[in-house]
Order: sequence, then C-alpha cells, then structure tokens
Amino acid sequence: MVGLCGPARCGFYPSRSRRHRQNRRVRGSALAVHGSLAEHAMISEPFAVGDSLLHRTDPAVKIISAMVLALSIATGSSFQVAGAGLLVAACCCYAAGLPLRPLARRLAAVNIFILLLWITLPLTGGGEQMIQLGSLQLSGKGITLAGLITLKANAVYLLLTALLATSTIAAIGHGLERLHLPNKLTILLLTTYRYLGRIELEYKRLRRSAVLRCFHGATNLHTYRTYGYLIGMTLIRSYERSRRIHQAMIMRGFTGTFPVLIQPRTGTRDLLFLALCVGISLLFSFLTIR
Repeated sequence: MVGLCGPARCGFYPSRSRRHRQNRRVRGSALAVHGSLAEHAMISEPFAVGDSLLHRTDPAVKIISAMVLALSIATGSSFQVAGAGLLVAACCCYAAGLPLRPLARRLAAVNIFILLLWITLPLTGGGEQMIQLGSLQLSGKGITLAGLITLKANAVYLLLTALLATSTIAAIGHGLERLHLPNKLTILLLTTYRYLGRIELEYKRLRRSAVLRCFHGATNLHTYRTYGYLIGMTLIRSYERSRRIHQAMIMRGFTGTFPVLIQPRTGTRDLLFLALCVGISLLFSFLTIR
C-alpha cells in the first residue's frame, strides 16, 4: 500500500509540475525584488540637480526662509493667505525649474491623504449652514475647512520642495550646523539619510528569505509573529552595521564632524532673498491677525 499510495500520490506533497511552477514564481519574484533593491539602495535627490537661482542660494538662508514662510502659511486662517501662499510656492517652483512630472506625482501622493478629509469633514464638520445632497446633509463649515486645509497643505509642500529639495541632504545638514543646530543631531540626520536605503535593503532581504520559505501573509498569529521577527532582526542587523560603520569611521580619523571642502558664504543676493521671504511672511501674518 505504501508503494501504491506514497505521500506524493496521496496529495501530501505537491506534484512535480506544481513544484516547478511554484519554484519558477518564487525565482521570478526573487529576481524582481533583487532588481528593486539595487535600484532603491540609495535615496535619490532628483530636484537637487540644477543651476537655478534657488539652487545657488545658501542652504542656511533657504532653511530660514522655508521655516518663516511655512509657519506664516500654516497659521493663516483665511483663503486669502492660503491662496497667496500657494501662488508664492508655485512661483518658487517655477524659479527653481523643477520638472513637472515628478513634482505632480509627489503632489498627488500628498493629496491622497487630503482626500480623506474631504470625505470626513463635510459629514462631521457641524455648524449651522448645512448643504442638502440627496439624503446626506453636508456641513458648509466642514467643506470650507477642507478647502482651506487643501490650499495650505499644497502650498507648504510646494514651498518646502522648492526651497529645501533644491539642495542635497549634505548641504542641508551643513546649513543646519551653521545655524548652530547641535552637532550630534546633524550627524544623526546625515548618517540616517545615508543608510536608510541600506536598512530597507536589509529588511527586503529578510522578507525575501521568508518568501522563499513559503511565507504568505494573512491575518493570523503566525503572520504577526513572523513580521515581529522580521522587524526585530532588521533592528539587530542595523545596530550591528552601525557599530561596524562607526569603527570604520574612527579608523579613518573621524572626530565628530564632517569637513567641508567648499564652505558656502552668505552673499548680498542671499540676504535680499531672505529679506523678501521675511517680508512676505510678515504680510501673511498681518492678513491673518487683521
């Protein structure tokens, strides 16, 4: 009976053709993951390449300008401030010469979350003015609030993209150091940005190993436990990698600071740009408190 009805014949093990199809799917997914890992090992900076006015502006000046403008737009409570802020942000993007298609893709990702506000706020906004839409009562106050948040969020995002994304993360880090941010925070920012792609690569490598061992996610305790193991192993391997990186940096003479070959200087053009941004932010603040 064992010879006539072995495990493979009785259905305990998959057949040879079925195993071949499963192995081919796993190999294909593994190759796809390997290609994506090589592509995303480093975080790209597509907007930092250019020779526009904003690209040549001192990063420290751009950080201060972005902070004061974003704060004045975010604290504004009128459509005038939000609309004017969106116009200023669009002008900054045009002056920076940012490519339209990547910018539109990132802006669409931001507005997906804002879409949730348009679903919830008109139904839960309250207020006296109600709009009847079939069997639904929409709050006029909620619609107004959702529109204001949409304008302000898009304005702040475009503004930060035009002012900060036009510099590399290394330039932003040195700009923060020149603004007397604590040195340890600057080093932490630069090293985290540098090795964030490596941490992602490590996690995907562990997940690929789980997939090769026939792991399939589901809503059960085994899946939750497996993801916990994956996250724990990622943290452990990241910690071990950080120790090796720190030892390698010390062996190469690291003293706690990254030396800069070309120290940027704040010129007259940078000061004029800063004065213009501060003046615009003061105008927005005046329109808000008026």
